[in-house]
Amino acid sequence: MQATAYTYDPESRSGQVILDDGTPVPFDTPAFDAGGLRLLRPGQRVRIEMDGDKVTLVTLQTF
Repeated sequence: MQATAYTYDPESRSGQVILDDGTPVPFDTPAFDAGGLRLLRPGQRVRIEMDGDKVTLVTLQTF
């Protein structure tokens, strides 16, 4: 699923993404760490994986 990075706290490595329908979805440290990213800037397109309503992976969207 695709989304847009909305917030990111580098100290906690958690934040929020916005789904394409405008729904904000929080992600926690394990989801960020699973994607292997070092930093995330608001506005970046990301790919997320979810288990129910919980984000389990955040990584950059590549085309």
